[in-house]
Amino acid sequence: MSLIKSVEVTPIAFRDPPLLNVYGIHEAWALRTIIEVHTEEGVYGLGESYGDQQTISQLKQVAPHLIGMDVFHLNAIRQKIEKVVTLPDPKSGLEIAPGTLGATTVPRIFSAYEVACLDVMGKLTGRPVCDLLGGKVRDEVDYSAYLFYKYERHGFTNDSWVDKWGEALTPEGIVAQAKKMIGEYGFQSIKLKAGVFEPLEEIKALKALREVFPELPLRIDPNGGWSVEMTKKLLPEFSEGLLQYLEDPAPGKVAMGEVSAVTDIPLATNMCVIGYFDVPEAIERDAVQVILSDHHYWGGLRATQELARLCKTWNIGLSMHSNSHLGISLMAMTHAAATIENLTYACDTHYPWQEEEVIKGGKIKFNNGAVVVPDKPGLGVELDREALAALAENYKNCGIRERNDVTEMQKYQLDWQGTVPRF
Repeated sequence: MSLIKSVEVTPIAFRDPPLLNVYGIHEAWALRTIIEVHTEEGVYGLGESYGDQQTISQLKQVAPHLIGMDVFHLNAIRQKIEKVVTLPDPKSGLEIAPGTLGATTVPRIFSAYEVACLDVMGKLTGRPVCDLLGGKVRDEVDYSAYLFYKYERHGFTNDSWVDKWGEALTPEGIVAQAKKMIGEYGFQSIKLKAGVFEPLEEIKALKALREVFPELPLRIDPNGGWSVEMTKKLLPEFSEGLLQYLEDPAPGKVAMGEVSAVTDIPLATNMCVIGYFDVPEAIERDAVQVILSDHHYWGGLRATQELARLCKTWNIGLSMHSNSHLGISLMAMTHAAATIENLTYACDTHYPWQEEEVIKGGKIKFNNGAVVVPDKPGLGVELDREALAALAENYKNCGIRERNDVTEMQKYQLDWQGTVPRF
């Protein structure tokens, strides 16, 4: 038995480049929350989650009710969260961050605490988290280069922070970005965030990437920015195996099912299947052939394993979705992915876009696009309290409390709406 003595919930903010997507543009600061679960033995575990006010308030609402509970009793902890957390409207939250929707409340809040408790368990038993999940089936986890159209710098900030990535608004700019990112991290597959420009212009960038990186698998993700009709018109452009998969071309399971019916290209999603409640209709419509899981809103690391078993049963591919995150989330993803045999595609990660960290030793290293699964107890990372304090101060001063790509883009384009599909 290992009883929880205290819980700390710390909102943080860190620099985010001006990355473009179908909804708009990233603000100058990304928001996250760091969760610490401390036990009576003096051991602590770490979790990381979203940094919107709804998530922060829910994490804090739950925290006092966990005092005195055993970190090993995860089922009881989930039941406690179900009883005490305030459930918002199922449709509340941001569509651009599906994990913050009301329908994912309990899985989202439980996941943050589950990861922290698993970290504690690992430290108490001297075993890495992957061992607590049944043991690893691979020694390293592959991640993908995640490319964005972007401006050179944020246009509405008053500080001197410099975005090292520079501008990427053309196929040439995207290729240059890919060369820089792959050169630094060694990624062996490429994903392009689309829905920003006319589809054929974005496909030019995809084909330019194919010329420069002929052996690397390619993906494109318009975030539901194309209509069914537009997607069908574009399908011939993806001939000769150009795409490994096509992610969320059109919005929703009905639209995805209509596209799926006329193409052999696997369709992937992190938008229209965000929980087990979405799975039956998705299977019935054959709407997706690849699910991009995300432990932050699927309900944790064990729930991700359960999803993997479901995908194996129904012959659905599996990978992992990413939002702006730091090293605690990256290590949680890595431990879970290391235990899943049918993780059939390299995982997404925003990690190269983030410069700051809250863990000791700074940023986690990549080897040929992969993260080595650590054999240290727990997640294998420790909290840098000075860095945490600095990022917490950023949160207090940055003036942002909710991610909103639409309103940020309206600073650049007054009539911007951010509705989908755009094309």
